[in-house]
Amino acid sequence: MSYGTAGSTLNDELNRLANGGTYPAISAYLDQAAAAQKWAVAKGKTLGKVTDLVGVLNIIASISGRNNWLDLAGVCNRIASTTGLEPAAALREVAS
Repeated sequence: MSYGTAGSTLNDELNRLANGGTYPAISAYLDQAAAAQKWAVAKGKTLGKVTDLVGVLNIIASISGRNNWLDLAGVCNRIASTTGLEPAAALREVAS
């Protein structure tokens, strides 16, 4: 079951997830890293000094140790329990 809208961008999906699973008004959109950080905090994750998009997504995915971190597509697929999807398509599969 897809929770996102077909054709949505990575930024759209990150903002949807940061907003509890619904798309916010465009005027309320955050940049990708800020949206990922907001989503992580909502999920109760501790970010420490990590602020970059890929790092925050790896923390959301509960991947410990930077040596084990995945790239953008890999971590989005891990979060969504999918394989081989582009990042936005993978995140469309995540409820919140």
